[in-house]
Amino acid sequence: MNQREKMLAGVVGGMVGLLVCGFGVRAMFVGPLKEADKKIRNTRLNLAKIEQEKRAFFAAEDAVKRVAARTFSDDLDEASASSGRMITRLIRQAGLREADFSRLPVGPRRLRGAREIGWSVRGSGSHEGVVNLIYLLKQAPVVHRIDGLSLAASERSEAVRVSFRWLTLAVSPEPIVERESLKSVASLDSDERRVYDAAIERNVFRPFIKAPPPPPVPTEPVEPPPAWDAFQVVSLSEWQGRPEVHVRDLNAQTTASYGVGDKLFGGEIVGVDYRAVPHPSKPGLQSHSRVILRIDGAFWAVERGQTLAEKRALTTDQLPADFSKL
Repeated sequence: MNQREKMLAGVVGGMVGLLVCGFGVRAMFVGPLKEADKKIRNTRLNLAKIEQEKRAFFAAEDAVKRVAARTFSDDLDEASASSGRMITRLIRQAGLREADFSRLPVGPRRLRGAREIGWSVRGSGSHEGVVNLIYLLKQAPVVHRIDGLSLAASERSEAVRVSFRWLTLAVSPEPIVERESLKSVASLDSDERRVYDAAIERNVFRPFIKAPPPPPVPTEPVEPPPAWDAFQVVSLSEWQGRPEVHVRDLNAQTTASYGVGDKLFGGEIVGVDYRAVPHPSKPGLQSHSRVILRIDGAFWAVERGQTLAEKRALTTDQLPADFSKL
């Protein structure tokens, strides 16, 4: 082998040695660095998961505290007794007789983080009184639900039979909370309660009464209709998506129901407006419904609770948008 060949062999051997050293260094340092990076990424993912679980825990704890603050007690006997006394008090407040109702304890039923207790209530009373009771129980500030509500006609024509289960919770284990006031502030004279008046007026449990025969043809001049201030708009409810106008005859103490398109004392009912607007005769208060009449081409509004004599004229700009083409 001459000198040149020896030099080439040395260069090639050096390059091979460098490659071997390079792979050795890579295996010694790069591999562990990649493994360290992988561990760091996994650690960060675990920390993010722990932080998310921590936030979920505190959110759930706050939700449980809000529920626990609206319960009677974590003691089952005390919670059952307190709820029974509340139901008895609301029966009397609704205008019903306590002796006409039976109350049997329900539960306890174990749930996740709580126990469900309550009362099975059965009784009968006037239609209005039963509606009052359901409204008051529904408005109770304590956490609750009404289950299995059933209404049926009673043996007494003026009464209605009702049965339901009123259920509440006792949180277990209970967090340290300051309980809210559980005294009901619901009023039977509130607008929310008046919404149920249509159900009382309709009274689907009333026995069928055959319509009286038509009156005989009058032989004397018909008396003029009574004054408009003797008729009051008492309800503007909806039934199956259609508004109903209930007008009370204050002299005869009777209530008649009208629909859109019906005639009403020389005018035509064109619709019911459910927008909240300032009450025209009660500054500072909001009126949430009114009937719109068309009389001789002009539009008039009568708020719920007003008599027809208190109607007020409306301009086209004051009509709801869907009334603009009437």
